[in-house]
Amino acid sequence: MKTIWKGAINFGLVNIPVKLKTATSKKNIRFRNLHEKCNTPVKMKRYCLNCNEEVDYNEMVKGYEYEDNKYVILKDEDFDKIPDKSTKTIDIVDFVSLKEIDPVFYIKTYYLNPAEGGEKPYLLLKNSLLSTNKVAISRITIRNRESLSVIRVLKDCLCLETMFFAEEVRSMEALNIGHLDDKIEINEKEEELAVEIIDNLTTEFEPEKYENRYKDELMDIIRQKIDGEEVEIPDIEEPDEKVIDLMEKLKATVETTEEEKEDEKVGEMVR
Repeated sequence: MKTIWKGAINFGLVNIPVKLKTATSKKNIRFRNLHEKCNTPVKMKRYCLNCNEEVDYNEMVKGYEYEDNKYVILKDEDFDKIPDKSTKTIDIVDFVSLKEIDPVFYIKTYYLNPAEGGEKPYLLLKNSLLSTNKVAISRITIRNRESLSVIRVLKDCLCLETMFFAEEVRSMEALNIGHLDDKIEINEKEEELAVEIIDNLTTEFEPEKYENRYKDELMDIIRQKIDGEEVEIPDIEEPDEKVIDLMEKLKATVETTEEEKEDEKVGEMVR
């Protein structure tokens, strides 16, 4: 697992040397853009419409559009003027309860591995977070950009989640969902049935059982094409467009989930 950052966590007067390692890896299927006529890979070129010529990467500058088609140019020395106080440290600024942070704020997960000499303070911070049921809000600079982050315990490891700032999370007020309670009435029986469905489908979270079906099916199509076989497209049943009473749907779902729950119990007994 590659180390992408080395530094230390500032925990009060305690300094914890750590290494940052990426915790996740997206398993996408990559494609090349080809010319349909000859199947040759197509190169994307940087082109200036004003000068009518290709532009070399070294000739490009960063421009901020402050008005329509009006730009202010920023050069490397302008970015260097930004105070950079935490290039090699993860500065803890607050401790909060994990349940107070909505997942909408999370961006990416990293593992924190203790560097040589940092094992004891690393363990001290991990155990302290566990005993207090808290997480650490912190700041870290990765690739010259400061990010908000949270340090939490994941099984036996400390991990760091980079986070969006509050101004980056869009407001939900424009959706007007909060006014639904004033317009729609849910009767007690409907709510009871909905809760029963949730109870029937409740289980322990096992991430391994959720397969990437889209990726698997796409790879099947690719393999068929490699083997020269005709691609088989399964028949998908169209949804029933008949208007069905909500109560009937809830009752039918309860019956289905109860049957699935019983089947799972029988399967466990057989194993």
